Amino acid sequence: MKKLLLSLGLAVLLLGPAAPAARAWGFLGHRVITQVAVYELPASMQAFYFRHLAELVRLSTAPDERRAQDKEEGPRHFIDMDHYSEDNPFAKVPRDYEEAAAKFSADTLKKYGTVPWTVLDTKQRLVDAFRQRDTTAIIKYSAELSHYTADAFVPLHTTVNYDGQLSGQTGLHALWESQLPERFLNDYKLDGEEGKVLKDPLAAIWGTIQGSYGFLTATYDLEAKTAKGFTPQTKYTFSHRFGRTQRRYSDAFADAYEKEVGGMVAFRLKGAAPMVASMWLTAWQEAGRPDLGTLMAPAKLGKEEKEQLTTQLKAWKTNALAQDHLLLAQQKEQKAAAADEIKAADGEAAPPPPPEPAAPAAASPAAAPAAAPATKVKVKTKAATGTDKQKTKAAGFTW
Repeated sequence: MKKLLLSLGLAVLLLGPAAPAARAWGFLGHRVITQVAVYELPASMQAFYFRHLAELVRLSTAPDERRAQDKEEGPRHFIDMDHYSEDNPFAKVPRDYEEAAAKFSADTLKKYGTVPWTVLDTKQRLVDAFRQRDTTAIIKYSAELSHYTADAFVPLHTTVNYDGQLSGQTGLHALWESQLPERFLNDYKLDGEEGKVLKDPLAAIWGTIQGSYGFLTATYDLEAKTAKGFTPQTKYTFSHRFGRTQRRYSDAFADAYEKEVGGMVAFRLKGAAPMVASMWLTAWQEAGRPDLGTLMAPAKLGKEEKEQLTTQLKAWKTNALAQDHLLLAQQKEQKAAAADEIKAADGEAAPPPPPEPAAPAAASPAAAPAAAPATKVKVKTKAATGTDKQKTKAAGFTW
């Protein structure tokens, strides 16, 4: 057990500190989903992914970390279905990117989000990485595929009213996908189905988005129901964190909202991991099922690694990962800087909230995780042009 805790401690250092920005699922959610997805892989892939678990978990938040620097990144995380129609938009938006662009224009798709096509594009990049036996690229695109796939499971990533800003519920985005998981992760069931090869990945991700969209009404209505038991002074609080003063929902409100909506949040988080594992497995299958053992040095897990994997798999199957402190993201969150709350008393003026974000899940400029010693990875072969510079088309969609 001591060896296991030491290993987890080293992995925590690799994860780095949390960034001070609103994120899809929060860093905690994305990293939990990625770690659990590794347990849902077949043995032919699991050893390789477990060997690189800490790096996969850390890189799963990279798309959010670069949003402040890359203005093209934002639309990859969402799709505002109700922009196209509030009455069954899924019958009006073609699933194929080329058909959708021909109907609405590429600029419109970019403005209102491209997450389903981003998922397919990233999956294709992972297929190419498998074919090239490029370990670095496999880890990079596996982590990013996890991120975009998980984003599709969030109801507020399917609407123009992404933060409740149009319904007087500003702050709902962070409450639903960050504050609740961070407070109640120990209560959520993280055991789940194993990944499976997807016959139609595009249809699968569109099905996920449609499922998320179906939860929107309850997301808003249950917030309004919960709010009836609070005053403005008890519903919100002000916190000063990372040099910024922000208004957010109070912990008391979060606790009450969890009783109303928590089952939905837990359900979507739990469902994301097997879909991530399925996307990885499908990419590997499409690449010809390469032997990932040839990309590992040594080619098999060592005794200590096997013991760790066995312990974690057992905890996953019994839903004890969080309780046994085996989640890397949970370990990291315990070390994160706590917010200093500035609670507004009745009759007292509180600091004003920051400006509302201009784009879905928009983040204020956020620093990337602090530099840490890089994990060594073995690159078997690599394309002449270099992995990071490759541009691979999937279903006609380009980044």
